[in-house]
Amino acid sequence: MKKDRKEKSWIKRAYGRTVYVLKCFFRRAKRWGKRLFFGAKTEWNSEDIENEIESPSHLLKEAFFGKKTSVFALILLATIFLFVFIAPIFAPMDVNYTDPLQQNVPPSFSLRSPPRKLRKSVEMIDGFSDFSVGLSKDGDVFVWGNTDGGLLDIDFKKIPEDVTKEGAVFVSAGKDHVIAVTKTGKIVGWGDKSCGQYGGEPILNVLPMPSELLSPISPDTVAHLSCGYQATALTLTDGRAYLWGNQNAVRNLADLQNLQTSSEVKKVEFTNSVAIALLKSGRITTGAQTFFTSAVSLKNGEQKRLDTPLDAYLVGRNVIEIAAGNKCIALLTEEGELIVSGVFENGEDVLPHLKKDEKFLFLDGGTRHFLGVTDQGNVYAWGHNAYGQCDIRSSKIAGKAQRAYAGSLQSYVVDGDGKLIESAGLRGYLMGTDGRGRDVFTRIIHGGKMTLTIGAVAVLVSSVIAIVVGCLSGYFGGWIDTLLMRITEIFASMPFLPFAMLLSQIIKNYSVSETMRIFIIMLILGALSWTGLARMIRGQVLAEREKEFVTAARAMGVKESKIAFRHVLPNVVSVILVSMTLSFASCLLTESSLSYLGFGVQQPQPTWGNMLTGSNNSTVIQNYWWQWLFPAIFLSIAVICINVIGDALRDALDPKSREK
Repeated sequence: MKKDRKEKSWIKRAYGRTVYVLKCFFRRAKRWGKRLFFGAKTEWNSEDIENEIESPSHLLKEAFFGKKTSVFALILLATIFLFVFIAPIFAPMDVNYTDPLQQNVPPSFSLRSPPRKLRKSVEMIDGFSDFSVGLSKDGDVFVWGNTDGGLLDIDFKKIPEDVTKEGAVFVSAGKDHVIAVTKTGKIVGWGDKSCGQYGGEPILNVLPMPSELLSPISPDTVAHLSCGYQATALTLTDGRAYLWGNQNAVRNLADLQNLQTSSEVKKVEFTNSVAIALLKSGRITTGAQTFFTSAVSLKNGEQKRLDTPLDAYLVGRNVIEIAAGNKCIALLTEEGELIVSGVFENGEDVLPHLKKDEKFLFLDGGTRHFLGVTDQGNVYAWGHNAYGQCDIRSSKIAGKAQRAYAGSLQSYVVDGDGKLIESAGLRGYLMGTDGRGRDVFTRIIHGGKMTLTIGAVAVLVSSVIAIVVGCLSGYFGGWIDTLLMRITEIFASMPFLPFAMLLSQIIKNYSVSETMRIFIIMLILGALSWTGLARMIRGQVLAEREKEFVTAARAMGVKESKIAFRHVLPNVVSVILVSMTLSFASCLLTESSLSYLGFGVQQPQPTWGNMLTGSNNSTVIQNYWWQWLFPAIFLSIAVICINVIGDALRDALDPKSREK
């Protein structure tokens, strides 16, 4: 009986174990099948989450992104990087571009905004610099744009009482003054008069305003009025022309004084430094000097560069219209031929393409572009188009154009009723212009790209040197450690900024390209800023090399160099990462300091540092605040964001700090 019971108990236990094993097998097979065909799916409960062991990367992510300040700084820095590296694609910059007529323009968007009253009744529009004037058919004068004279303490909108009461028949704007002819024949000026722009006072190197113009003249005798760079020309219907103003600004002003007794002048126009007179005989004259030689011609749809000098080519040809730009002129002959001469874009490619049997009737010139109105009521613009001043929509005009007027960097098209039907060109500057007429916003974009690139490359160079020196010195010790640390102390003992300035000055004495100079500056910054990180890495490696995993690697026969750089170095990467982040901000400041002192990247290549160079001038600080404020803001934001990110990384990678 006992034996039968034992056998039944053993069979029962064996059966139970077999069933249990089969259940486990089928349960695992089912789970493996699900993972094979449907993927793994793990459900966690609260106890599992509490007992989960977090990885260092998870802890770093949680500690860094858990701070709002570090996340905000990271987003802001990434935005700056994307902005300065992508925006230059859409905002190209000519580093050699300067425009003396757009100097020190404050941030504004009113340069292309004629008053509404003028838009419905335009008699004429004129602009030579950063502001424009307009005359309505009723004789009212309007001024818009940068009407603040800056250091001159002038407001061009303060039109003299004689002009506002009597009305005007002619008005013209120069660089820093405005001249109007009232309906009673008074020649009235306002703005700057220190260079004899108006008033008739005797001033050194100035041709004063003629005495006969100080008294009223008959307004019907005025044929044309033109203002230039501190100079003015008034042409009468009897062929006489009066010119006055700064002889140093307009080089041939004295040569054309004989036009006061002439009877042949049709009109006078100004470039930035030359006066050109069109005579009734169809000739042009600039006095005793010849300023324009080579030229490009457009006739019957064919463009060609003239092989002969301009004055020789014009012999036997009658010029009926002229227009002047910054350093160039446009001429229209009686046969309908268009001739452009002077410094003007890319030669043959700049002239417009007219329709068949279409001829120009009128011309007008801005700083570096021209406008032409044809006999079919169309307007063509050509020349410099950086601000869209040549982008006139022909579909909107549709043969309705009667006249076209060019501001400095603007274009205005008027129909037969005097209504403004189209405008194009520069509206203003988001961050103003500098002392050379360059757009500060565009230079900040390109300067930021240069500054951040120099800082990043310098950090990479210094980090590579520091990693090699620190790792070798800390791991191998002995005479290697002694030698490398003595070299480190030599570099650390050098006064950084004076030594960098000395090396930069030495580079100036060699004829190297600007690109090579910038590359050398990157290397100098990197080669002089690695000592602190090298010492820090050495200390960390000294601690890591005594741990068990290094002993195990040596016991397995792993090469010493492999242990140092593949096993020890990754354990100190957190220290390197934090130091690189903080060093990046230091390199930005150092590069900006060198450029500010004149030993870094040189003008006209912009960086945030050399854009601040002008801020050491009290005049600029007080009157042209936008020239230093915006570069300083961008530089400060970038440096502060990098420092905030570096501090957050240090706190996230430091367990003791995280526990606190």
